[in-house]
Amino acid sequence: MEAVWDRCVRVWQVCVSIWEVFVSACETSVCLLGLCVNSLELGFRLVHWIPHIALAVLIWRLTRRKIRYHANAVHDGKHISENSTRGFFRGFYGSSVTQHGSQLITMQATPVNPTTMGVGKAIAVLTSGGDAQGMNAAVRATVRVGIYTGAKVYFVHEGYQGLVDGGDHICLATWESVSMMLQLGGTVIGSARCKDFRTKEGRTKAACNLVKLGITNLCVIGGDGSLTGANEFRSEWSELLQILLKAGKITAEEARRSSHLNIVGMVGSIDNDFCGTDMTIGTDSALHRIIEVVDAITTTAQSHQRAFILEVMGRHCGYLALVTALASGADWVFIPEMPPDDGWEDHLCRRLANQRSMGYRLNVIIVAEGAMDRFGKPITCDMVKNLVTKKLGFDTRSTILGHVQRGGTPSAFDRILGSRMGVEAVMALLEATPDTPACVVSLSGNQAIRLPLMECVQVTKDVTKAMAEGKFEEAVKLRGKSFENNWNTYKLLAHVSPAEVKSNINIAIMNVGAPCAGMNAAVRSAVRIGILQGHNMLAIHDGFEGLAHGNIEPISWAAVGNWTGQGGSNLGTKRMLPANIMEEISLNIAKFNIHSLIIIGGFEAFVGGLELVTGREKYEELCIPIVVIPATVSNNVPGSDFSIGADTALNTITSTCDRIKQSAAGTKRRVFIIETMGGYCGYLATMAGLAAGADAAYIYEEPFGIHDLEVNVEHLVEKMKTTVKRGLILRNEKCNSNYTTDFIFNLYTEEGKGVFDCRKNVLGHMQQGGTPSPFDRNFGTKMGAKSVLWLTDKLKECYRHGRIFANTPDSACVLGMRKRALVFQPLAELKNNTDFEHRIPKTQWWLKLRPILKILAKYKISLDISEKAAMESVIKKRGIV
Repeated sequence: MEAVWDRCVRVWQVCVSIWEVFVSACETSVCLLGLCVNSLELGFRLVHWIPHIALAVLIWRLTRRKIRYHANAVHDGKHISENSTRGFFRGFYGSSVTQHGSQLITMQATPVNPTTMGVGKAIAVLTSGGDAQGMNAAVRATVRVGIYTGAKVYFVHEGYQGLVDGGDHICLATWESVSMMLQLGGTVIGSARCKDFRTKEGRTKAACNLVKLGITNLCVIGGDGSLTGANEFRSEWSELLQILLKAGKITAEEARRSSHLNIVGMVGSIDNDFCGTDMTIGTDSALHRIIEVVDAITTTAQSHQRAFILEVMGRHCGYLALVTALASGADWVFIPEMPPDDGWEDHLCRRLANQRSMGYRLNVIIVAEGAMDRFGKPITCDMVKNLVTKKLGFDTRSTILGHVQRGGTPSAFDRILGSRMGVEAVMALLEATPDTPACVVSLSGNQAIRLPLMECVQVTKDVTKAMAEGKFEEAVKLRGKSFENNWNTYKLLAHVSPAEVKSNINIAIMNVGAPCAGMNAAVRSAVRIGILQGHNMLAIHDGFEGLAHGNIEPISWAAVGNWTGQGGSNLGTKRMLPANIMEEISLNIAKFNIHSLIIIGGFEAFVGGLELVTGREKYEELCIPIVVIPATVSNNVPGSDFSIGADTALNTITSTCDRIKQSAAGTKRRVFIIETMGGYCGYLATMAGLAAGADAAYIYEEPFGIHDLEVNVEHLVEKMKTTVKRGLILRNEKCNSNYTTDFIFNLYTEEGKGVFDCRKNVLGHMQQGGTPSPFDRNFGTKMGAKSVLWLTDKLKECYRHGRIFANTPDSACVLGMRKRALVFQPLAELKNNTDFEHRIPKTQWWLKLRPILKILAKYKISLDISEKAAMESVIKKRGIV
């Protein structure tokens, strides 16, 4: 609007100048003719004023129009909801509607400044119910993003009890007050189960405490009980205000200012029992604790040929037990959603005896704490232990893990999840209106979404009802697609006998590129599912080089028995590509009668797959179905949002950064420069920066220069003036060929003289090692199983005239995670979305998280908040495969 205004004024000034010249010329002509009559002179003097009078009228009209425009933008602003798959900072535009005659003219207003969205508002955050790792990350993000938007943010200590008691339990939060919280388990602001809040009197007290502080936005982190209580509190808010008003505890003005209460929930529970979200805050960390114990028990069980029965938490949800069984390769799992069939005792004993006869030295059985049989009778550790001991005579031990599952440092996943949920919760609160229903911020695939709170609570109750009525298949489906697929994968691997009829199909499997944790889990799953389908499984050692040299052998069910928890690549892996050895490869494919190929690896696997597809034109032997499973710490394979191995590497970096930060906090005024792997892909640096609370993360995808480095140094100088006297900088190994780790270290050292000193660490290949995380074990297991099932169907399609012939684009695919589903995408179609020079996809979903990293590090950046998250239906949300 201002630009149009200035342009109009400038044009009018030019017109006035031309008019002045014209009038002067006329005056000169009149004087020369001697016609200077008084009346005519007066007329010319009036003519001088015509443009000035017209300009004044124009100014008045434009000014009046501008004032009306801004007034309409303020009073008639509308919020337009739409799905957003970019960024987690969403906002809104105001829309000004002005009536002109019989038409409505709509003008788009200026976007709202995100740093002023919360001005004049107050947000309270509390944690309630059982504690969970990652809650502190959610609290930290809520506080810092709230402050960033200009809002006041309050801690409510001790959950709803603190809300009822008020006083010092509700205190103002500052930026520094949430420092060093990320790596802490539990909840720093405390949690308690509150009986007082269940009464009307208690909720009235809580309402009074909020009104007195001007708090009209409440962020609740807890389970379904805590979130249900928050919704009830909101629904009776007006009634509570009237009670307080009549009692004289609040004034009419205070009641008017606090006329409605906005509620947003984040699910914090290790049980993952809340329907509507794939993962609740704390679940991944609990799985880390459980798998650590299972791995430790496995070593002692093997030594003594023992059977171990482990009970894990989860109340009436079997998620922890189910994923633990998949991630550890357990022999049996008991979950409440799917009780065992009648006669399970004999079936279990036969299975354990069969495992021992195949040479296994241990057995692992996982029991969920809410496990029961089909008649509702509880199944306990001791019951299973006595059964195995009495019927089989095995040396058997039982272990109840208990509250160790709630403790410890949160995983990288839970820190990032909590941070993302906290950001989305603040945006949801500030965008809410009196008509907006209470919502819960959820995770679907890699997307943060908002769901109606009570709809999720109702579906969660429906699960319990279905189990009580014996509708167990329905209960599994109600848990969501992710739970259902975990159960189906487990059944395939643990409860189906090998096929009696062989298919005469040979499926070969190989690892390509750099090794990473989780590769072996994918191989194990693929081999066993292939055998169950009646196929012959072949292991190719040392990648394409091994395929060219004939380093191929059959691989059996027992050979991959303990591979799930092993890091690295047991098959061996090389970076060599097939282009220069294509003839040897085609000859060995024919020699070993290979009908399809599974390639597990990183960018080399993707490129190698493309080269095999190209080679089909010359070598007919390459016309077989091919599937590429992304497995690399770099997470840079086109066609997948996640790669096997990236989560393990991320946890390694995060735990290292925790120790480094602890050192920096002890010595004071110290900045650490950490170099991460990833090639040109900045995934590890960015996500580790979010998980560890870094001050900056330099990556190739976001170019930076000397000015950016100067800004970062100045930021750290200012930070050293606060109570947080430390710094953490992450640098992706190939982010810039000139601004190397040594250069940045020297620059920071020089510019920080007298303020802080620097240290540097290059983490190196430790990021590729270690035992796989629960996520990578589970992800690899599901990817391996799905790839073989897809190949089985594809082989049937490609069987022609007594042989396999596959040369269509969809016969060579990448199996990847895309937002909410595992999908197969043809290699040829992914070429256009690939930067082959820098070995990265052209579009990468995680780049939208970069603003969160900067905001949480207290950088003053401007954000595009032109999009707003729509509230989805929990029914529509169930879609991840």
